[in-house]
Amino acid sequence: MLNNFNKFMFKFGLKLWSKNTNYIDSAIKLYDLGLYSYIELFAVPNSYKEFVKFWQNLKIPYIIHAAHSMTGLNFAKREFFQNNVLLAKEAFDFANTLNAKFVIFHPGINGEIKETCYQINQLSNKNIIDVNKALIENKPYYGIVDNVTCVGSQPKEVEFIIKNTNIGFCFDIAHAIYSANAHKKDIFEFLNQFNKLEPKIYHVADGDFNGVLDEHKNIGHGNFDFKKILNLLSKDSFVTLETKKNFQDNLKDFEQDINKLKLIV
Repeated sequence: MLNNFNKFMFKFGLKLWSKNTNYIDSAIKLYDLGLYSYIELFAVPNSYKEFVKFWQNLKIPYIIHAAHSMTGLNFAKREFFQNNVLLAKEAFDFANTLNAKFVIFHPGINGEIKETCYQINQLSNKNIIDVNKALIENKPYYGIVDNVTCVGSQPKEVEFIIKNTNIGFCFDIAHAIYSANAHKKDIFEFLNQFNKLEPKIYHVADGDFNGVLDEHKNIGHGNFDFKKILNLLSKDSFVTLETKKNFQDNLKDFEQDINKLKLIV
């Protein structure tokens, strides 16, 4: 199965949270079968001390996703700075212990892009954020909580952050589609503008091609044109599936998602 998988160009990733120890056995099994290439681990706040040991002994490469606005990290507003310091440090604690290749951050909500840049630079100066590993992720315009708008929903905003902080880019395809709809832009022109920013990693999930709110649907449960979308990606790209996990004791839905994408590619 491993040799058959390798012809499909992409390094697919499994998205888990740091407290998801219930999936470890399934994750090891699917990795050994060659179904995916790395784990993208979401650093749940205050979980490092208790949970890093469960991931430390897995012989699987890691990428870390830092906490975001729904779990307390918001670079776009000054009043969150001290908490952002703690959460960014925890993300890099995971990254350093697990020898992760990248650490992904969201730009923030209901705030200012210049503040996002300021805070990232401050954390870099304090040696909390390593700009050689840190990536900024594009966001939808509308958050899933009422009256929330996101920083970094347009290519020019993400480009501004990259140029003013020297960090890299994580391209979330679904976020860009929802943002294009919210800004009334041509979707694939919008995607191409983001793609020119040289992403280090991609996020994919299915959803409503005409929608504006993030959904994280499993592959085939929305109406995204994945054949056209995957053609945007270069060979050997890191591609994390951010699809829903519908079972507590196995990763069958993730396995189905990967196999559906393999058929498309």
